[in-house]
Amino acid sequence: MTPQMTDRLYYTDPYSRAFDATVLGVASVGGRARVRLDRTCFYPTSGGQPYDTGTLGGPRVVEVLDESDGSISHVVEAGDALQVGAHVRGVIDWTRRFDHMQQHTGQHLLSAAFDRLFGVRTVGFHLGADRSTIDLARETTLTEIAAAEAEANRIVWENRPVAIRFMTAEEAGRLPLRKESLREGTLRLIDIEAFDLSACGGTHVARTGEVGLVAIGGWERFKGGQRVEFLCGRRALGRFRSLRDTTDAAGRILSASTGDLPGAIERLQAETKTLRRTAGLLQTELAHYRAQHLAAEAEPTALGRLVLRAVDGDAIGLKATASAVVARPGYVVVLVSPTTPNLVVVARSQGIDMASDHVVSGLTARFGGKGGGKPDLAQAGGLTGGAEAILDEARRALLGARA
Repeated sequence: MTPQMTDRLYYTDPYSRAFDATVLGVASVGGRARVRLDRTCFYPTSGGQPYDTGTLGGPRVVEVLDESDGSISHVVEAGDALQVGAHVRGVIDWTRRFDHMQQHTGQHLLSAAFDRLFGVRTVGFHLGADRSTIDLARETTLTEIAAAEAEANRIVWENRPVAIRFMTAEEAGRLPLRKESLREGTLRLIDIEAFDLSACGGTHVARTGEVGLVAIGGWERFKGGQRVEFLCGRRALGRFRSLRDTTDAAGRILSASTGDLPGAIERLQAETKTLRRTAGLLQTELAHYRAQHLAAEAEPTALGRLVLRAVDGDAIGLKATASAVVARPGYVVVLVSPTTPNLVVVARSQGIDMASDHVVSGLTARFGGKGGGKPDLAQAGGLTGGAEAILDEARRALLGARA
């Protein structure tokens, strides 16, 4: 028996929040019930717009699928109680639905603005849980983006009517559709008065004023064109609140007003560069001072004068100190940070018969971590054996074999 097509109530009344229907079929897939009804207000994932959620006679609807046979499947939790022939009441999550209506209508406005002003076509659309995007056929300039955003909001604030029209594909082909439809049969058109006419099966607001605001949040290159993120209505308000709270917090930290933040950040960056430069010079001086002290206390061995020490510092500091010691002839140096996870640097003077990278490989094989380098200098991080154990193992490796 051929499944009956579902009467899609949202096609003509996207504002309907509840409905009564008859169960036509129930199937279990992946531990969840898929319920087919004779009629529904639930929108299935289609055309870049996500599905509705809500309840169906009590159980929650967690997904809605548009089947190839023209029916709609409602994926519900605990759907075993629903039987074929039963009458059931469905209620959609209106907050989610209206958010989708705002975003989808806003997309039509923004896409039409880019098209009307600059002839830039929209080739893709995605409405996500947190962000929505359109994909443009080419990259646009900052000036064009600002102009399209302003044009879309002009239509929002004029509160123009948004009508739903049905006609054959042949009839629609004679109208100025923004994008040619490849569908046959009866088409559903969304008509934003004197601004945009597009074939679309999604849910939309009745007047543009309900979109509230169309705000472009960012853009990036994408597949030879440009992906533009936008937010409408409640989402735009949420992003504004987030930006407001962030800039207020930054202003308090930097003791600057919102308008003065860029200048304050630039000054902070300049100060940071100066401090880094000064820290680098001081670190170099410290490395040379430490090198003199370590070299003076080096242990004479058959391999060379051996320095095995735990030294406070980061990887750059340990490397600088080791390099300063081995700038002298006849030295082998192993420096380990005193805290776990440990850093280790191994270095040797020119002419010493020892490969630093082999020593580091042996240490990481025993104590974990990762590292590498060259025969004259190698380093590693993430070792977990403790400084004394690492130094003892390094001594055995150096004095027990030659590289």
